[in-house]
Amino acid sequence: MAMLKVLERMKRPNLTVHGFRSTFRDWAAERTSYPNHVVEMALAHVVGDKVEAAYRRGDLFEKRRRLMDEWAKFCSIAKPAAKVLLMRRKK
Repeated sequence: MAMLKVLERMKRPNLTVHGFRSTFRDWAAERTSYPNHVVEMALAHVVGDKVEAAYRRGDLFEKRRRLMDEWAKFCSIAKPAAKVLLMRRKK
C-alpha cells in the first residue's frame, strides 16, 4: 500500500505497483544470476511447498540485500537499455 500511496501523491495513475514488481522480476531473471528462490523471497512470495517451507529456516537477508542494492543501482542509471526495460512494462 505504501508504494500505491506514493504513486497517488505523484499523480501517476498510469503506473501500478504490479508494474514495478514485474519489472524487477524481469530484470532479476534477465540481468542477474541470483537463484530464483532469492528473487521470489525478495518479492515476498511463498517459495516451495509446505515440506520445503518446513526446512527453510533462513531469510536469505544478506543475499536479498545485495540483490536490492543492485536493483537500486540499475534504477538510478540513465542508460537507454535501462529505460527501454522500464518503459516496456508500462505498455
